[in-house]
Amino acid sequence: FSSPCRSCIAFGPKNRSIGAAAKSQVISNAKNTVQSFKRFHGRAFSDPFVQAEKANLAYELVQLPTGSTGIKVMYMEEERNFTIEQVTGMLLTKLKETAENALKKPVVDCVVSVPCFYTDAERRSVMDATQIAGLNCLRLINETTAVALAYGIYKQDLPALEEKPRNVVFVDMGHSAYQVSVCAFNKGKLKVLATSFDTTLGGRKFDEMLVEYFCEEFGKKYKLDIKSKIRALLRLYQECEKLKKLMSANASDLPMNIECFMNDIDVSGTMNRSKFLEMCDDLLARVEPPLRSVLEQAKLKKEDIYAVEIVGGTTRIPAVKEKISKFFGKEVSTTLNADEAVARGCALQCAILSPAFKVREFSITDLIPYPISLRWNSPAEEGDCEVFPKNHAAPFSKVLTFYRKEPFTLEAYYSSPKELPYPDPAIGTHFLVQKVTPQTDGSSSKVKVKVRVNIHGIFSVSSASLVEVHKSDENEEPMETDQHAKEEETSQADSKDKKVDQPPQAKKAKVKTTTVDLPIENQLVWQIGKDMLNLFIENEGKMIMQDKLEKERNDAKNAVEEYVYDMRDKLCGIYEKFVSEDDRSSFTLKLEDTENWLYEDGEDQPKQIYIDKLTELKTLGQPIQARFQESEERPKAFEDLGKQIQQYMKTVHAFKAKDEQYDHLDEADVAKVEKSANEAMEWMNNKLNLQNKRSLTLDPVIKAKDIQAKIKELTSICNPIVTKPKPKVELPKEEQKPTELNGPVEGQGEADSGSQTAEESTAAAAPAATEKKLPEMDID
Repeated sequence: FSSPCRSCIAFGPKNRSIGAAAKSQVISNAKNTVQSFKRFHGRAFSDPFVQAEKANLAYELVQLPTGSTGIKVMYMEEERNFTIEQVTGMLLTKLKETAENALKKPVVDCVVSVPCFYTDAERRSVMDATQIAGLNCLRLINETTAVALAYGIYKQDLPALEEKPRNVVFVDMGHSAYQVSVCAFNKGKLKVLATSFDTTLGGRKFDEMLVEYFCEEFGKKYKLDIKSKIRALLRLYQECEKLKKLMSANASDLPMNIECFMNDIDVSGTMNRSKFLEMCDDLLARVEPPLRSVLEQAKLKKEDIYAVEIVGGTTRIPAVKEKISKFFGKEVSTTLNADEAVARGCALQCAILSPAFKVREFSITDLIPYPISLRWNSPAEEGDCEVFPKNHAAPFSKVLTFYRKEPFTLEAYYSSPKELPYPDPAIGTHFLVQKVTPQTDGSSSKVKVKVRVNIHGIFSVSSASLVEVHKSDENEEPMETDQHAKEEETSQADSKDKKVDQPPQAKKAKVKTTTVDLPIENQLVWQIGKDMLNLFIENEGKMIMQDKLEKERNDAKNAVEEYVYDMRDKLCGIYEKFVSEDDRSSFTLKLEDTENWLYEDGEDQPKQIYIDKLTELKTLGQPIQARFQESEERPKAFEDLGKQIQQYMKTVHAFKAKDEQYDHLDEADVAKVEKSANEAMEWMNNKLNLQNKRSLTLDPVIKAKDIQAKIKELTSICNPIVTKPKPKVELPKEEQKPTELNGPVEGQGEADSGSQTAEESTAAAAPAATEKKLPEMDID
């Protein structure tokens, strides 16, 4: 799955609509239709970003008891507050259902993409959403990394492992954000070298420019305050997005016309590409800095770049494409599908992680976009250490050594808050390492703490252990750092990184040691508790059931409506001859009454009422349909019977004419065939006469299935007789011996030789012999 930024969920009085069905309600059910909620994951309601976005939304954001951001809607005719995790969970549920319908099997494991700039809190929030949807997330993959995988896995010509890697830049500008990464490719391997981003530059910013322009334009021209009416504003957004796409393909003046826009006023205006680009100067100026930053971080020059791949809908804007191309001094490449590349990368990563698919070996080394530090309180002073520098390889684990006499607290945080597109640099309020005790002699105990950034890009203090020694080491240091190279993640880091992080090791005293695992209490920012998560999972299950029941009810209602329209048309069309005037009048009246009922009292009835209504209508319609069906099938059945009778009579006449083909048949058996065929003919003529005299408005005298039964009865008697094989007669030996020239000749197939005369064989043999003499020809 790739989580699309334009995902949409609409809440109604009886159910939820997700995807395309919800998109159609953006204007009609504006306050209860939520979209572009991905950007609120893991954010506090007080977050300046949330407050800035709040004003531009049709739906309402609220503060939840935990301080996080929630969405307030009317659902099932009551006010409900949902967390962002619940809303994303709903979207993932829909994607899960879509995948299951396509695959015809349950889906549990998945890979979900997130922007590469997501912080720990945002990533944990998305992981909680996957659990609410009943999914097991195998990996949260960065969108830029998913794109790189989709690009690299199919490439057959990547440099060998020992050769210089191929450096490719990936530029992804979507609806709401701009991400750039540079990756080094070798055969079966990709390493993300650096990433850069502008978290608010995307298609919607370009849409906003047009919306602002037309709000002002229409305000002056038609005296309209568009921003006061949310529906009008949403319509303008939709039209401006369409206009933006048209301008990408067309440089001339383009009209903007909206009928009955506000207060029954039709509005119109024009826009062209050059004027639009002038308005977007400031936005276009933001394209270059992330491109420069990514090269600086990776310590690469423009000439070191093999290709620049662009994805995301907004890269279709010619000016954006031009800016990227101009910066790198080369044509941008569009080999990847702009809309599908991220989802395809997720699917490929899923296939790599799944034992059910055989996929080309391809290792991925991602990176940590922000530097991560640990802070702790020691008896002497407060300590601080950068554990993972910016762009450090991930997933990765490290082991830190502390000397302590009592439990202690570690606090993880992002050490460059200015780089962070997030107000809170804290990763965990604290990780409390418990049950630390002094050595038996009262000295400090050695505590090994493992910290890691896992496959999802999430930081944790994953384990701690107390090393009990019988004799103290001399020259103790307050903390050591060493690499924990036993885990599979470390194999994905370069040996270069290991050397950098490996401090010189002091000589260890020869002492006996035992290791005791210590419990760690994690307190994390915006982490949903287990009880709350279980409640959300239970609620999602209830909502899925409610949606299912409502769908079944609607399907039953639609079936009645469909039947009414279908029958009404056919009663005046193909069924006209098969129903009497009186019956047609009364049935048409019944159908009209049902249609009126559907739009009045029958608008909102339980499923069973619709089922009963349909059964009642079908009681009247079924006999008419059956008469029509019979009239379609009956002539063909009579024709088949006639052909069968003719065939058997032909055999009887041939036998009587002493045809060699049938001279082995028994006379009594042939008489039986003749009798059966004559009886069948009489039966058919009789039924045909009766049926021809009968009105089409009445049930038929004879049905197609009766005629088919008659054919079956006739063939069961006659077939064994007429298909009886001739007895085999052995030829005298001399006749069996073929003439010498009648065998297969070189250059000639055996199938032909049996039917040839001696002269033909000789004639055929001659050219073959001639051909054999030609040295330059080979005969198969």
